[in-house]
Amino acid sequence: MKIRHILLATTCTAALALGGCASNPTNAQVGTGVGAVVGGVAGNAIFGGPVGTIGGAAAGALVGHEIGEDRDQRRPYRR
Repeated sequence: MKIRHILLATTCTAALALGGCASNPTNAQVGTGVGAVVGGVAGNAIFGGPVGTIGGAAAGALVGHEIGEDRDQRRPYRR
């Protein structure tokens, strides 16, 4: 039974990951991901522990998203 749950979770994760590759990401999406990683590392280094890591990741994702969204709005639309 446990193997079945692991297999189901792996299959669902793979399907979602591949579905996310269907189109090119926007700068806001890239900024959110990069900001979360950098913020998590910085939060862990500064505050330590899981609370610092999660807080840093949340703050980094927010800042990265805003910067990426600003770049998306400044870039002219191309077909």
